[in-house]
Amino acid sequence: MPKPTSRLLEVIRKEYITINMLRITLGGEALADFPEDQESGYVKLIFPTKDGSRLMRTYTIRQQRQTEFDVDFALHGDSGVACHWAQHAQTGDQIEVGGPGPKKLISETTDWMIFIGDMTSLPAISVNLAGLPSEAKGYAILEVQTEADIQTLQKPDGIELKWVINLNPGQDSQSLLNHVKTLKWLDGNVAIWAACEFSSMRALRAFFKERSDVEKSDLYISSYWKHGLNEDQHKVKKREDLDENDAA
Repeated sequence: MPKPTSRLLEVIRKEYITINMLRITLGGEALADFPEDQESGYVKLIFPTKDGSRLMRTYTIRQQRQTEFDVDFALHGDSGVACHWAQHAQTGDQIEVGGPGPKKLISETTDWMIFIGDMTSLPAISVNLAGLPSEAKGYAILEVQTEADIQTLQKPDGIELKWVINLNPGQDSQSLLNHVKTLKWLDGNVAIWAACEFSSMRALRAFFKERSDVEKSDLYISSYWKHGLNEDQHKVKKREDLDENDAA
């Protein structure tokens, strides 16, 4: 993997995938040396500030083509710097973009799998589902804000989608876990890919750590955001949580 770098890209187009999911397509000459096959990897959108510092916000590469790639924004109002930029971006606008960072893909060595996530991780889960072999089986529990945010996803027939409607994302740490507990556990080894709000992640992690039939090597679980905090503040909480979890 080449060392991540930053480059100045431009907005090629934008479209609403659903009422609360906005897709921005980025491209330009600076993508000439961008690595191929980076879907589900991440990039850093870099925003200058008035004091001369830079804010970086992390987003998944949803789809990639030869001269451009798509970034999907889960919209939670207009207060965050990245969501504000995305909603007001116009074709031809430029933005500095760092990356790509590593891809996060589910283990395919198990008998079945579970995906768990909210709208912030839906782009990464969508890439995972689309890349699975046709014989893959299991579940995907996907939390969205409204029924209008349900998307048509490419997936194997054996993966059952379960959509969870949550009008107030981040305020109920048990919502996703409660749906996981209703699943019929299939035979064989399971791989789990979960990414969501910080408190929900902790609840899910505690549950899976107590199960003797979930191997640590087949469990990917991460928090993509924390209710009430920006990304920089979330990173601090995430680092403290990882230190506490490793020490436990």
